[in-house]
Amino acid sequence: MASTLAERQPLLGHVPSALYVPPMLIQTVKKLNSPVTMSEDTVFPPPTFTQHRLDARKRRLPQCIAHRGYKAKFPENTIAAHKGAVEAGAHGLETDVHLTKDDVVVISHDATLKRCFGRPEKIIDCTWGQIEDARTLQEPHLPMPRLKDVLEYLAQPGLEEIWLLLDIKLDNDADTVMRLIGSTLAEVSAPARKAWTERIVLGIWAAKYLPLAQKYLPGYPVMHIGFSTSYARHFFTVPHVGFNMLFPTLVAPGGKRFMREAREHGRQVLAWTVNKEDRMEWCIRRELDGVLTDDPKHFLEVCEKFDEQTPEAMMPMTLKGYFEAFRIWIWVMIALLFFGKRFKPVASRELISMKAPA
Repeated sequence: MASTLAERQPLLGHVPSALYVPPMLIQTVKKLNSPVTMSEDTVFPPPTFTQHRLDARKRRLPQCIAHRGYKAKFPENTIAAHKGAVEAGAHGLETDVHLTKDDVVVISHDATLKRCFGRPEKIIDCTWGQIEDARTLQEPHLPMPRLKDVLEYLAQPGLEEIWLLLDIKLDNDADTVMRLIGSTLAEVSAPARKAWTERIVLGIWAAKYLPLAQKYLPGYPVMHIGFSTSYARHFFTVPHVGFNMLFPTLVAPGGKRFMREAREHGRQVLAWTVNKEDRMEWCIRRELDGVLTDDPKHFLEVCEKFDEQTPEAMMPMTLKGYFEAFRIWIWVMIALLFFGKRFKPVASRELISMKAPA
């Protein structure tokens, strides 16, 4: 659909941005529709360490989660970005994983080296030896770390309370990436006081990753990363799966209802990616469990000065903020209309089926 609109744009004139569906969204939606069957006794551990916290003034505040590290100040997903986020006071880190040709789990949001490193190759087509000398285009020109490097950093004394949300990208073969994440975690020893199962959350986009998490990473908590509340609702059938949702989908129609249902099911809700102050305050007032932000220092400053006694304005966000939120919501609706009919709980077959244990 996206390519069709793009091809027709010269004939139709300017296509309103609210009607343009990004190809990335279409590609992601098309990868989400594999149904799975889980045993009725499947229970993932609750990610208690990711829930909201009370500050020194006993205020319930979302945790500060650094999106790709301190992305606003450092090259994203580098060790420096993660260290900077911890030094700024972030409670947790969010980072992305991909695989190299020789089965090394590396930290990168993109499937290619182009945007961050200025090289055209796909990561999956390169060995680690071909990538380790690459440096970010952004100063101070840092290398891409491996998941092993991030774990070794977090294993240092004094960092036991810092936790990690892994965004497991759909570009990778699902079975292979889950298996290699499991072997990497087994390779790096966690501090004796707190095991990796108490510090790492598996962020999954698609239901098909649930049985793989159970197979290769038993004992690790799971969160669904998503942009569709109708798709996310399927995870209510599996105990303790939390939600890391695209911020505009929580603001748009249906978002309030989803947050209420998540609380009724005892599930945590995080929002990504929140960088503007009015949106940060929106999340604080709705008592989300966590906020993913490129600027953890700024979010913590907003939390510090937040006054829960002051009534919320009739329009909590700017008009631009609402416009951007509804534009993305329209994108999601278009993508689901063409590719995601089975995502809705009222569809002819459920995405996640539960069966009696053998």
